[in-house]
Amino acid sequence: MASGTAALAAAAGHRTLVLSTDAAHSLADAFGTSVGAEPTQVADNLFVQQVDAQLRFEQSWAEIQGYLISVLDTTGMNPVAAEELTVIPGAEEVLALLELRLHALSDDWDLIVVDCAPTAETLRLLALPEALGWYMQRVFPVQQRVVKALRPVLTRAAGVPMPGGTVFDAVERLHAELDEVHQLLSGPETSVRIVLTPEAVVLAEARRAYTTLSLFGYRVDGVVANRVFPAGGADDWRAGWVLAQDEVLAQVAESFAGVPLWRAEYRPTEPVGVEALEVLAAELYAGTDPIASTGVRSPFEVVTVRSGVQLRLRLPFVTRDQVDLARSGDELVVTVGSHRRLLTLPAGLARLRVTGARVDDDGVLRVSFKDPSATVTEERVG
Repeated sequence: MASGTAALAAAAGHRTLVLSTDAAHSLADAFGTSVGAEPTQVADNLFVQQVDAQLRFEQSWAEIQGYLISVLDTTGMNPVAAEELTVIPGAEEVLALLELRLHALSDDWDLIVVDCAPTAETLRLLALPEALGWYMQRVFPVQQRVVKALRPVLTRAAGVPMPGGTVFDAVERLHAELDEVHQLLSGPETSVRIVLTPEAVVLAEARRAYTTLSLFGYRVDGVVANRVFPAGGADDWRAGWVLAQDEVLAQVAESFAGVPLWRAEYRPTEPVGVEALEVLAAELYAGTDPIASTGVRSPFEVVTVRSGVQLRLRLPFVTRDQVDLARSGDELVVTVGSHRRLLTLPAGLARLRVTGARVDDDGVLRVSFKDPSATVTEERVG
């Protein structure tokens, strides 16, 4: 779907790049051609890239990894084992996003289509930059000052090398780059398109993904139902699948009401190559603009109401008992199921006091604020 969307956009004259953050790269297979670590042109206006995550990892993590290896070396650990232990699981996929940042800053492209990994990996990927930002703002400055002051004592006492300034600089640089990635992905010019197959289990996963994407401020601009069995046919097996998918598709339309829903029929052969992908996408979007995402609002907004100020966060499919809300200083801690977001309040809200909170029937978390001098009552959700 990502490749087809990119191919159709390129055919319409948009200079398009499609790249993958999935370690199990399949873009080259979809286009039926060799694709390298640099953008490879496969058609007019269409370029494909399978990010060399290992190279990006070495560029962004090498200095930090070198320090960690030196620490493990003092314990007598085998150098090969030490190198393996200093590779954070999933870090390569996260650092692949830095390639996306460079392309967005280059202004070489009208459109960048990102083929993401399966749902769970992608949600962790999108949540990490903000989580790292909290650590960098709250913990890192204190840690850096303590280590700088106590480095000689700690080195002699523990026999373990303390991180130097270059290590802290590397961490800060990595954080700054990932923060730019987060701002890019949650900004008004970026949107997420959910692709699912019409099966009950997959729909349940897609609904949870929609909730989590909204929790972290990402805009969902549409849903693609892929591999839909075409109606007709004499055999009972396929007729059964058609009926089962029709039932799920009705639930998909109800679940994602308000966002476009496109359907791609199961094809007799795999759509491999630019031409086949373009035909697939043309049938999917049926004359509509494949890259239009107008009217997609951010799930997060702050509005002025008669009683004061209200923070609103749309959380699709969520009920009151699934949300827990607490305040810690200038942050709201919003927990939905197993996902937690530390939401730093804008300066205008941070000085105000929470007077109430509720989750509407339509899944909107509304947190009300007033001037701290006012007499208020507080409510905890969940």
